[in-house]
Amino acid sequence: MRFSDLTTFRVGGLISEFVEGTSEEIILKTVNQSEPVQVIGGGSNILAGDSDFAGTVLRISNQGSELDYDACSGGMITVAAGVEWDAFVGQTVAAGFSGLETLSGIPGRVGAAPIQNIGAYGQELKEVVARVRTWDRVAKEQRTFTANQCRFGYRGSLFKEEPNRFVILDVTVQLKRGELSIPITYSELADELEIKVGERASVSEVRERVLKIRERKGMLLSEHDRDTWSAGSFFVNPSVTSEFASRLPQAAPQWPNPDGTVKLSAAWLLEHSGIKKGQRHAGAGISTKHVLALANLSQARSDDLIELAKDCQEAVRTKFGIVLEPEVRLVNCDLTSH
Repeated sequence: MRFSDLTTFRVGGLISEFVEGTSEEIILKTVNQSEPVQVIGGGSNILAGDSDFAGTVLRISNQGSELDYDACSGGMITVAAGVEWDAFVGQTVAAGFSGLETLSGIPGRVGAAPIQNIGAYGQELKEVVARVRTWDRVAKEQRTFTANQCRFGYRGSLFKEEPNRFVILDVTVQLKRGELSIPITYSELADELEIKVGERASVSEVRERVLKIRERKGMLLSEHDRDTWSAGSFFVNPSVTSEFASRLPQAAPQWPNPDGTVKLSAAWLLEHSGIKKGQRHAGAGISTKHVLALANLSQARSDDLIELAKDCQEAVRTKFGIVLEPEVRLVNCDLTSH
């Protein structure tokens, strides 16, 4: 087995041993062994190095969910970490619940969602999480975290701050029953729905339109579209001080953060630093549909993607003095070498 068989970039070297974690018993037995164990989900947020991985790769694949509807509190749904995220979102929409519709089309599995605090179109997972049940590899015990204990932040959490410590076993979300979506706060999606920012639309229509937008941007996985042989957005949107933001061009998109800093658009920074869609480094390239996505366009190696990512970082640093940080998890490789 190779990492290239397990990730959406379809790159990466040989692994010593692969385990399919179809049950909690298999998962716990594997992570408690002494040799190095790399835990993965759908492989949609991982760039693995070309060199061989001397250890075990465990793919979380446990299944199942349960629904306990209460007229007052809404739907409390506990779902196993190995369930495909978008399939779960589709099930909640079909069952008449709102709260996840703007997160449609995000690849990967449920267990990875809290690690990144996934978000899209003005919605973040933290807004609906009730609790996350984990295995603590240090304390060697089960631990359940409430949403407040997860230390959720922009594309971050306790689980990302302490990588490789917690193995997520299942996630419980609390949703509302209803035909209307949450208020649409993202102008691109509002335009697609032909409504005003702040208005609502039917949950099913929001899901449908989000999927269409993501497809246009090459963000829906496809065997036949090399632009989707990627991990979606490679870099996170950076946050800077308000004073720094005030010196940027007026056209630069800016969003205020609760802590007083200002979030910027990584895509805008890249485009205005000279990075272009379709730009190549050997077999790797910037997606022809979305400048923030790096893709395996033609038999790329991990090193090709690393070098392209470094070109992007250098362009933005030189133009704006900002260092873009990867959203993608780097395994057996990094952005400081080569």
